[in-house]
Amino acid sequence: MPWIAYIVHFIAAAFLTNGIPHFVNGVSGRSFRTPFARLGSSNISSAEVNVIWGWLNFLIAFLLFANIGPLYIGTPGDTIFVAAGMLVMGVILARIFSSDAR
Repeated sequence: MPWIAYIVHFIAAAFLTNGIPHFVNGVSGRSFRTPFARLGSSNISSAEVNVIWGWLNFLIAFLLFANIGPLYIGTPGDTIFVAAGMLVMGVILARIFSSDAR
């Protein structure tokens, strides 16, 4: 598989990971931070905006996984790049969202 497919799988996993907290908070009825919050006010968006934002992240991840090289979880290359993408985005999100919790 070409290297570009591994890089795209890494990015797709990052989008998938980013969609999880937004979608979960949205369907739970909780407001949560999104890029669409008004500047100068709190960074919190409504539950509906979070559902849409999470869903869009899932859609982008799906389109990247489906259209750029086949994804075979269990093969070393795919598994490593997907796991790394999820780990890197997870750490980034933990740092961003932990500042909200303080």
